[in-house]
Amino acid sequence: MRVAILEDDPDQAEIVCRWLNEAGHTVASHATGTDFLRAVRRDSFDLYLLDWVVPDLSGIDVLRKLRQEMDDNTAVVMATAKDEERSVVRGLEEGADDYLVKPVRRAELVARVNAILRRAGGGKRETGGLQVSPYAFDLEKKAAMLGDRKIGLTNREFELALFFFRNAGKIVSRAHILEAIWGIGNQSVSTRTVDTHVSRLRKKLELGEENGWSLSAIYQHGYRLEKVNA
Repeated sequence: MRVAILEDDPDQAEIVCRWLNEAGHTVASHATGTDFLRAVRRDSFDLYLLDWVVPDLSGIDVLRKLRQEMDDNTAVVMATAKDEERSVVRGLEEGADDYLVKPVRRAELVARVNAILRRAGGGKRETGGLQVSPYAFDLEKKAAMLGDRKIGLTNREFELALFFFRNAGKIVSRAHILEAIWGIGNQSVSTRTVDTHVSRLRKKLELGEENGWSLSAIYQHGYRLEKVNA
C-alpha cells in the first residue's frame, strides 16, 4: 500500500520509511506541511502518517485541511510526542483514525498501519465477493456480473475494476494504479497502459448514468469512480 509521511526530522523519517518499506509498503516522505499537501493533491495514497509539530503547517493543520477543505477521507495516523489526553482527543476529533506517541516502536507502527489499512479497505482482500449494485464480483472465480449478465473481463481488468470500486469516490493517480495493479513503482513507465485499460473497462462495465456509476479522468491527477445521482 502507499503511505505518505509528514515528518521534519530526517533521521526519524528515514527509519520510519525503512520500517514501512520492509513491511511491504511504498512510502513518500515530506518535511513540511506545504510540501505534503502539494504532493497529496497531485498523487493518491492509502494512508497518511502525520507528525504534529513540523515547520510551516502543523500536522493538525494539515489534517484539518485534508478533511475540511479538500474533502479527503484517506486514513490518517497521527504520530507525535504530544501524549496528553487532550491532544489525543483533539487529533481524533479533527478526523485522525489513530494516534501513536513518540518514540514510535517498529512493531506497533507496522501493526497500527496495517490495521488501519484493513479497516479503511486498502488492505482488504475479500474471500467471497464484492457487490456494488448493479455489479457483483466473484473473487474466487474472478467473474464479474452486471445484473444477471456476465461481463467478460481479463484478469487485469477484473483487478482494476475491484481497485476502482474499493476506492469509489476517491481520485486515484495513474502512478497509484500502476503500482497497485501492475506492481510498478516509481519508474519511468508510460501511463498509456492505464488509460487504455480504463477505456476498455469503462466500455465493458457500461459505466454511465444508465448503471449509476461514472468513471472520469481528472486532469493532471488520475481517475475517479463515483456514484451518479439519478
